Amino acid sequence: MLTRRQFGLGALAAGALAALPGTARAAGHDYTSRETFDLFDKAFHESGGSGQPTDTNELGGLGWGASYVLASFVRMYEAYRDTYYLDRLIHNADLVLAGRDSERGVTDYRGLSLPAWRNTSYTAGGVNLLDTAGRPLLEVRSALTNVNDAVATVRAGSGEGRFTLEVANPKKNKVSTFADLSMDPADPDYAVRRIFDAYPSPTMVTAKDLRPSPSGAAMPALGTAKLTAAPVIFSVHTGMITYPLASFVRLVYQSPRLRANARYRSKAEEYLAAVKAAAAVHDREWVQNDAGLGYFIWPKGMPVPYDGAEQPINQSLGLGQTYAELAAATGDPVFRDRTRRLARSFAGDLKTDGDDAYVWPYWPGYGKLYSGYTKADDVSEWTPSYGTPPKGAQQFEDLSHGGIDIEFAAVAHRWGLGFTGRDMARFARTYTKNLATTDNGVATTFVSVDGGGGLAPSGQYLQAPRHMPVARWDGALFTHSRAVYVDHAVEPQYGSTLLCVAYLNWQARQ
Repeated sequence: MLTRRQFGLGALAAGALAALPGTARAAGHDYTSRETFDLFDKAFHESGGSGQPTDTNELGGLGWGASYVLASFVRMYEAYRDTYYLDRLIHNADLVLAGRDSERGVTDYRGLSLPAWRNTSYTAGGVNLLDTAGRPLLEVRSALTNVNDAVATVRAGSGEGRFTLEVANPKKNKVSTFADLSMDPADPDYAVRRIFDAYPSPTMVTAKDLRPSPSGAAMPALGTAKLTAAPVIFSVHTGMITYPLASFVRLVYQSPRLRANARYRSKAEEYLAAVKAAAAVHDREWVQNDAGLGYFIWPKGMPVPYDGAEQPINQSLGLGQTYAELAAATGDPVFRDRTRRLARSFAGDLKTDGDDAYVWPYWPGYGKLYSGYTKADDVSEWTPSYGTPPKGAQQFEDLSHGGIDIEFAAVAHRWGLGFTGRDMARFARTYTKNLATTDNGVATTFVSVDGGGGLAPSGQYLQAPRHMPVARWDGALFTHSRAVYVDHAVEPQYGSTLLCVAYLNWQARQ
């Protein structure tokens, strides 16, 4: 539950790869050629698979699919300097921007229609139970995944003013039952307090009294009601989608030839405004301190499982990628400062192992999830407690999420906003010393950046070329990640596959 594969690539890059109709067999693919990339580009977009630029982001199709396609066009332009790839980016980017909440007329959980992309696939959610007069009485919440499958059932209790609440999540095969509840705050069986005291229940239930001035007895109407996931805009999705758009802006602004093209100049101005507006949606999540650190949190009350806590490293750095490119494109001191602060925060979690390779955790070591917290700490509404302090979620980062971290570190280094060449070499060794391996002569990877987690599933090892930003510090990284694609005869299926083939082209021409 903590890593939530939807935060990475599981929903879009899991299971065995299958060739799409009409594509060449992988035995004939040169994954470092633009012909292969162009073939994959065509096949992917004709397939209708998840990650198309016309998708919504409700299930992460833009954040974990279309974003990689956009980034692939940036890398192909950098590899070949052919504006064909900028034109491909513009075509897709315009469709992705048309899918913003403000353009679709949809809202987030607060009722705001904002210039970014909401998601409901791994948010928390609930249902408002009404009293017998039809007035809102009790919000029943669940932070367990697949909340859209959960059902709340209200039955009569053992006496007057008593009711039994059951919250079942069939997909998870979990049920929480609270017998003989009361809606009287003075009653020892007051529903909000009883449910809170029982946390963590199997379906991770919490409750909120919806009456303006809770007092006296009341009864929810008997019957069943489905819980609904709340729409939330995640900073990591915004970062992944806007990063290649910010890169386009940087490419145009730094090139006299591109700036002289009226279309590219106009698109750069349009995309700059769009990226800034989308990034600003998350200003309320930004935290910085006097120690020079900066990171993102989920504000307390946001309907996500760990509201009130710091976001995972990869999620903070997802938007950090955009900040770094905006800093390079515009010189804006705010984006420069935030990039530096994120770099310092990430650097604080980096440790070297015996091979002088970097290892780091999934959750930031300074955060509440890493150390765990209790109900008495009053951290979160949706997940009142986690772990057994001082030990919480302390697993190492995995290869695919680590690709975001590496991308951020490399772009921050590129523009002089954090990290040194020595850091880049250590990140490269993370791949070559810890992640890279073979299984019966087939190139593959381990799951975690420390070399743990066992042999990786396809949703992990197929992301190997995303570590290419640091490949020039260790040539074995390029050799091995290319072998992963050759040995597994990879065909076009996912947006991330396009980015990986683009990165193989990009590095082959460095």
